[in-house]
Amino acid sequence: MIERVVGAAARAVLAALVVVTPALVLPGTIGGGGFALPIVCAVAAGFVFVEYYTDFPSVVDFRDAPPFNRLRFACLFAIVLSTSVLCADQVRPTLFSGAVASLGALTGGALDFPYSPVRMLLIGVADGARLSALEIAQSAAGLACVYAALTLGAFAIVLRRGWPLRDGPFNVWINMPLFDPTSGGDIVHRLRRDGRVNLILGALLPFVLPAVIKAVTLAVGPLRLGDPHTLIWVMSVWGFLPVSMIMRALALQRVADLVEDKRRRTAALREAPAPA
Repeated sequence: MIERVVGAAARAVLAALVVVTPALVLPGTIGGGGFALPIVCAVAAGFVFVEYYTDFPSVVDFRDAPPFNRLRFACLFAIVLSTSVLCADQVRPTLFSGAVASLGALTGGALDFPYSPVRMLLIGVADGARLSALEIAQSAAGLACVYAALTLGAFAIVLRRGWPLRDGPFNVWINMPLFDPTSGGDIVHRLRRDGRVNLILGALLPFVLPAVIKAVTLAVGPLRLGDPHTLIWVMSVWGFLPVSMIMRALALQRVADLVEDKRRRTAALREAPAPA
């Protein structure tokens, strides 16, 4: 019980840290909306605490199958932190922020070619954005692509090492609360289908999200990318969602393989001749 409370509390603090990171890196830039920050932090921390403290979570997938959520958190935190540092470099440059900005400019420039996700993002946010905001968006997008590649590579290694069975049996009910194995249809077929859907959506999102941003700007006006907090969260959503969906796709395919393998072994035991 104590271990569960401590673990849930630690995760809740980390969730709040992600929310408050832009304000810590960019003090004095929240303005009149600063009153909402403690509320958002409390909601994020409370949600994570409840999900990891209860016996059966309601939303969080693969809660007891590390390091799935740890890799996703690390990717999101890296995007939020690096984009915050890039924004801070515009007003208060330091040696560290300059190094991050140089790395971002290098990766963003290399990935900014026709029809690339980075180019599509810049087209989507170009209306009403200042040149400095576009430069930050390009650098942040380049770094987000690097973090995405590292995260997916690390998860691929974890898969090859036996995830999710490396640390014990895998409970579908606890680790996949949104998936109902009894809702009809073959479970392996449904897992593979959902995995393919998540993979396709994850691959398309870097191109689709800029189009959504463009549509929103046409409907309600240009995004205020001059506000660093808006820019940070736009870049975080653009960089994190595709990685999260692709990881979920790979995880669902892995679970489908495990279920299919269990069926084969059960069938082989049934067909084995009884001992004399």
